[in-house]
Amino acid sequence: MSLPTTPKGWAIRLTQILSLHQAAHGLPRFPIDVAALAQDFSQQVFPDAPITMVGGLNLSRGVDGMLTPRRNGSGEWGIIYNETIRSPGRRNFTLAHELGHYLLHRQAHPGGLECSNRNMADWDVGRNKIEGEANTFASYLLMPLDDFRARIKGRLVDMDVMNELADRYRVSLTAAILKWLTITNKRAMIVVGKEGFIDWAWSSEPLIKSGIYYAARQNVIELPPASLAAKEVDWDTGRYGHRHPAGVWLGAEPVHEMTVFSPSNEMTISLLLYPDRAPSRWEVAELDEEPTEDTFERFMAGRAGRRS
Repeated sequence: MSLPTTPKGWAIRLTQILSLHQAAHGLPRFPIDVAALAQDFSQQVFPDAPITMVGGLNLSRGVDGMLTPRRNGSGEWGIIYNETIRSPGRRNFTLAHELGHYLLHRQAHPGGLECSNRNMADWDVGRNKIEGEANTFASYLLMPLDDFRARIKGRLVDMDVMNELADRYRVSLTAAILKWLTITNKRAMIVVGKEGFIDWAWSSEPLIKSGIYYAARQNVIELPPASLAAKEVDWDTGRYGHRHPAGVWLGAEPVHEMTVFSPSNEMTISLLLYPDRAPSRWEVAELDEEPTEDTFERFMAGRAGRRS
């Protein structure tokens, strides 16, 4: 049987194997034990280059994970996450991301790969091919599309739903939101803020098509002062969110913002929901025009002034 060559192909192949194994042994489908899967599968399929070490080490600040070959020339590989990462979901996604690198990129990168937190959020294959592919693999492995769609079908998506999904799949909240953004027909965006600035943002395809997205990350953009993220609101306020008038966030439309603040990571995570229908260019033009004084009202005001 030929081996897959794409991120989705590899994720589907492993999902099929896992489903058979879990059904045969009466095991729950989720969450997936990435560490055990990586070692067992690699030793069976790639006995000359198996993964023999999966675990945490005290890595440099800013490094979330690594795929590294053993330096003794044995051909063995290791997958490592930064042990300072406290979130089990973030650790699990990091391991799956590095497993994606192992399956897709180790031959082109025999010296291994080192990945930052930003790499874990870069799902754009066009911008960063290998990191985007590793994230695509991790998202389809940990959050298979059939199960993910079934969990959100008919539900109003909010932070409670996203946290529920993150717990089910043992992924980070940002990974669960990003997964939803890649498949939804809603106009929505995730914005991650740090120290009062937008660290990165990601728009759903329908929102991008309506021209609303934050450009390249090198642009320094402050969080809108009126936003919940800038105010670092409490959990309940941020969880239920607030409907802002047009002009607070990008676009000439009202936006419902839901935000959580992570003290451990010193960052805010905002989910922005835009109206389902984008305004037409005529509606946008009307919103952009300054109000003009009505001619009749001006005439009547002049008459009143002459009488007095």
